Amino acid sequence: MDSADPARAFVKDVKRIIIKVGTAVVTRGDGRLALGRMGSLCEQIRELTSQGFEVILVTSGAVGVGRQRLRYRKLINSSFADLQKPQGDLDGKACAAVGQNGLMALYDTLFSQLDVTSAQLMVTDNDFRDPDFRRQLNETVNSLLCLKVVPIFNENDAISTRKAPYEDSSGIFWDNDSLAALLALELKADLLVLLSDVEGLYTGPPSDPQSELIHTYVKEKHEGLITFGDKSRVGRGGMTAKVKAAVYAAYAGIPVVITSGFANNNIIKALDGQRVGTLFHCEAIKWASIGDFDAREMAVSSRECARRLQTLSSQERSKILLDIADALEAKEEEILAENEADVAAAQQAGYENSLISRLAMKPGKISSLANSVRVLANMDEPVGRILKRTELADGIILEKTSSPLGVLLIIFESRPDALVQIASLAVRSGNGLLLKGGKEAKRSNAILHKVITSSIPPTVGESLIGLVTSREEIPELLKLDDVIDLVIPRGSNKLVSQIKAATKIPVLGHADGICHVFIDKSADLDMAKRIVLDAKTDYPAACNAMETLLVHEDLVQTGGLNDLILELQEKGVSLFGGPKASSVLSIPEANSFHHEYGALACTVEIVEDVNTAIEHIHRHGSAHTDSIITEDKEVAELFLRQVDSAAVLHNASTRFSDGFRFGLGAEVGISTSRIHARGPVGVEGLLTTRWLARGSGQVVDGDKEIVYTHRDLNLEA
Repeated sequence: MDSADPARAFVKDVKRIIIKVGTAVVTRGDGRLALGRMGSLCEQIRELTSQGFEVILVTSGAVGVGRQRLRYRKLINSSFADLQKPQGDLDGKACAAVGQNGLMALYDTLFSQLDVTSAQLMVTDNDFRDPDFRRQLNETVNSLLCLKVVPIFNENDAISTRKAPYEDSSGIFWDNDSLAALLALELKADLLVLLSDVEGLYTGPPSDPQSELIHTYVKEKHEGLITFGDKSRVGRGGMTAKVKAAVYAAYAGIPVVITSGFANNNIIKALDGQRVGTLFHCEAIKWASIGDFDAREMAVSSRECARRLQTLSSQERSKILLDIADALEAKEEEILAENEADVAAAQQAGYENSLISRLAMKPGKISSLANSVRVLANMDEPVGRILKRTELADGIILEKTSSPLGVLLIIFESRPDALVQIASLAVRSGNGLLLKGGKEAKRSNAILHKVITSSIPPTVGESLIGLVTSREEIPELLKLDDVIDLVIPRGSNKLVSQIKAATKIPVLGHADGICHVFIDKSADLDMAKRIVLDAKTDYPAACNAMETLLVHEDLVQTGGLNDLILELQEKGVSLFGGPKASSVLSIPEANSFHHEYGALACTVEIVEDVNTAIEHIHRHGSAHTDSIITEDKEVAELFLRQVDSAAVLHNASTRFSDGFRFGLGAEVGISTSRIHARGPVGVEGLLTTRWLARGSGQVVDGDKEIVYTHRDLNLEA
């Protein structure tokens, strides 16, 4: 069970379970008993009782079974003339009396094969008006459960005082769903499971591909929004009756799960804390506030808020960012306290030092983040800029303008400061945003999200930026290619690969940060020493830190490499060599050139010249950031032109490959993709284009009367 999902934590306290199985589950379409499904149900109950659970079964199906049997009996006892007459419906109470006998006989047979004893208890709604009956009911059920007997309840429709089953909904209970809810309260159950012929409650008809399963029902949110379909094909109320019963029991303090009786082991899965079906719980509104139960709604809400954000003036959007910066500084103490708690928990859990380094918010970090947000606020307006103006023909002008992408899903690991950068970029670029951070930073992410969204005005809405807190939401979000426009994963190669394989949504990002520094034979060695030390030791966990040092072979012969190697080792950098370097420098051989250490370690290799260095980078690099240190301008230009990476530098540290340092204000990540944005992705990387045309009544009409000019115009109207 995912401990981050509070909606499934209740199962640890469950001892007594009531399972209600509907007519649609216990019977087939032709009215006959569904032996396979009933057998699976009995096997699950046997498994639960063996684990120490107390199980009570409430079953429907007697009327359906009886109707099928009586139709057959009526058929064989009718003359041909009788069959030509209109056939009236069978008496429901007679069907119940006949069907109950066969239904219980089958349960007894199935349970006996599993070495389980069952008992039949028939009740009517009038029984519950008698306090003595209710007291005796509790005593009997408790006695049966102590003897490891499974009580099987059914309404005694044959003698019920209601007019007929399926028609009269008066009384203390009116069907077996409401009976199950009543028994859950009366017998003090810890969990009620309502088995249906669908997986749970959906936002629309289950057959509609656009309908989404509601994992957690929130009365305050879903009541009145869900449209129910037809009644059950054989039962009284279908999903409507189940939801009413579930709400009744849940808000009386008993958790309820509506799930499929057709799927294997759904009851056991629910008790294992797995997310199956729809959960009803009296505290669901508390979980709803963190927004971790409805992926589609979260994405749709973000899009709607983004459209409202786009209607604001540039000054109004800038003010939101300035308010965010002020709020970060005002809440610095609270933010750092939550971050310290995350770091302590990560250390206790034994996480690697590189992850803890990315997780920790060092002194001055909040101030630095606030300043980067203010830089974004003071940028020129990026949205709605006219990029090109063209006169198509006399009287019709076409403009190409910058426009937000829509809704972004950013999945990032460890670094809580990334949340601030990404959120501020989304506001500046007019995009909606969904964020999923690593579980190790959950406290930091939660407080940062709260601080940021509290600065968003009600006219836009806090749902502009959603925080996903459960890993289980990610597969659902990745299905929403009609609502989410871009996914940006920031993390390991494994994470990025998994995301790309699991979605149709465009993915922007980099898998590895295997950055190289090549020291050419003409390099200024003092400069080379400063750059290499900075590229490796300034922030070893960063994706733009140097992971491989390539050295021209002439520097080995002149001894120019020795001082640098000693300096790296003095700074605590562990060195691993390629085949040449490991032999010359007497250092351990690296397992692979394609390795991102993310720590105070790097690979060293000796190469013949700049061309060999370029070939090595293309073969073993990740097209992220690479640098050359040389005083030979021709060699430098060759390296800059031919190295096919997102950022290529001359006489500068790879650590400069960063959105803030590039003057972008901040970044959502560094992209090694060759489509759309590449390198540090700032505001411009989160924009696309739109075409706006202003005419004066022109029509195409086969291009017979229009004269195209296609004349470029000044950007200013």
